[in-house]
Amino acid sequence: MGLPLAVRAVEAGYHVIGYDINETRVTRLRAGESYIEDVPAERLAAALASGRFEPSADSGAAAGFDIAVITVPTPLRAGVPDLTFVEHATSMLGEHLRPGATVVLESTTYPGTTDDIVAPLLERISGCRAGHDFHLGHSPERIDPGNASWQFENTPKIVSGVNESSLQAIQAFYDTIVHKTVSVASPRVAELAKLLENTFRLVNIALVNELATFTRDLGVDVWEAIDAAATKPYGFTRFVPGPGVGGHCIPVDPTYLSWSVRRSTGRAFRLVELASEINRQMPDYLVSRLTTGLNSRGKPVKGSRILLLGMAYKKNTGDARESPSLRIAERLVAMGAEVRIIDPHVDELPQDDGTRRTDFSAGEIAAADAVILLTDHDSFDLDVVSTHAEYVLDSRNKMRAGTAVEVL
Repeated sequence: MGLPLAVRAVEAGYHVIGYDINETRVTRLRAGESYIEDVPAERLAAALASGRFEPSADSGAAAGFDIAVITVPTPLRAGVPDLTFVEHATSMLGEHLRPGATVVLESTTYPGTTDDIVAPLLERISGCRAGHDFHLGHSPERIDPGNASWQFENTPKIVSGVNESSLQAIQAFYDTIVHKTVSVASPRVAELAKLLENTFRLVNIALVNELATFTRDLGVDVWEAIDAAATKPYGFTRFVPGPGVGGHCIPVDPTYLSWSVRRSTGRAFRLVELASEINRQMPDYLVSRLTTGLNSRGKPVKGSRILLLGMAYKKNTGDARESPSLRIAERLVAMGAEVRIIDPHVDELPQDDGTRRTDFSAGEIAAADAVILLTDHDSFDLDVVSTHAEYVLDSRNKMRAGTAVEVL
């Protein structure tokens, strides 16, 4: 979230301090090394060369800011929203907040966070009043990693403020860095809109995921059925099954909504909770399918050499947060398999988890008792896979089904 926004703001003429508590990340940025696929090295280099982008791990660099945008993680802890990072970032900004400044929360969260957590913290620490002495609002991030068509600047941006003057200030800022802004009545509306976007995806992915677990028994190709339904020009949005959901958004954000509903009303958001459960079960379903496939070839999972292609949750990205591939690897190791993984995009993976990283090659493919295609990175030569693999379980429908290839 933060780096694409920072670089775009530099390109629009702003002087940007990119503050992060991760000193290693800051060092990489200063050296011109981007850790985000959507911000290529040459674009980062241009931002640094302008003299208007300063990555820093020193919170003192925030002193004198005119506009501050909070783009920190909002994870779950034991199934409950954890706003620790938001609170820490807000407290730090409160120490440097001055009259006339603007603060925007972009981190995805439940309705009421901006009004009930961010505003009081800023007011208590700074002594200034939100909407009177400084501007405050919420503008939920909309970044789709790896999407070449819809990027930060051409994706419509929802904006809101705690009052009209805050809305005007925040909209004026984003109007200079994105093509289109969409104003809403309050931060609560903006916060809910973001959760609605991701809940829509969660529910529809769960629909096709559960459908995929039934269609083999029905004698129907689920992928062909989805493609046929997608020819309808209205009333249908194409979603496809896979090994589960990953990243920060889909597995996490709808839980913020269901938690908020339960806390505020005492009622369960049953559809969201069921959809989350279905998607969480998909890695186990893939392992079950693999077990059946190996058994039909006279091999147990225990002792078999299994190659996992792709650990990122999405193709052509390096983000393995909440990736179903991690769960699948964990299950297979626990079952006694020799698990090898290939992902040229992901730098950071769990250490000492019983897996072994390797490089893509025909020899590595041929040596495996089973190959599971989990993330369909463009760098994977699937012709090599189909030619040399003894058995492939394709969770992305990227290979032609046959005696050696089984499609989810």
